[in-house]
Amino acid sequence: MEKELLIECQRNDRNAQRKVYEKMAGKLYTVCKRYLKSDEDIEEALADTFYKIFTKMNQLQNPDIFEAWAKKIAVNECLQKLRSQKALHISLDENYAESHDSGTENLSFEKDILSLLNFLPEGCRAIFNLFAIEGYPHKEIATMLSISEGTSKSQLNFARKRLQELLGNQNI
Repeated sequence: MEKELLIECQRNDRNAQRKVYEKMAGKLYTVCKRYLKSDEDIEEALADTFYKIFTKMNQLQNPDIFEAWAKKIAVNECLQKLRSQKALHISLDENYAESHDSGTENLSFEKDILSLLNFLPEGCRAIFNLFAIEGYPHKEIATMLSISEGTSKSQLNFARKRLQELLGNQNI
């Protein structure tokens, strides 16, 4: 992202904000889609993300890390949305996964990972995203979700096993 564009955003220039939105909306939408299922929730989290980006732009000290900073805001907005819906309870409920199996027999590697993540319970999906995709360590995940490190590790293990089952026991 160009530094001049970000400086203009810090000055509340609407044209600059529009350009940043156009450049980042797709990337941040994908982040939100990894955590949330419904289009309405995804759009709301995305809108909240951009609101925070533009209202807290002055807190960004290093423009070189803008994209990572924006992505972190999106992740936090999604987690907040899940918490508010009380959907982030951690569960190893096999029945949840089994009840969401319809139509998964023919999944292939070409299938978008996002569709596979929808077959995981909310807590498992959040932990899988935070660890495997975002790169957070278990200690930080535990702090973010108010759980133990052991719970984070076991949920990741459950998510991996479930995804392997969906992919026909390939290594994940």
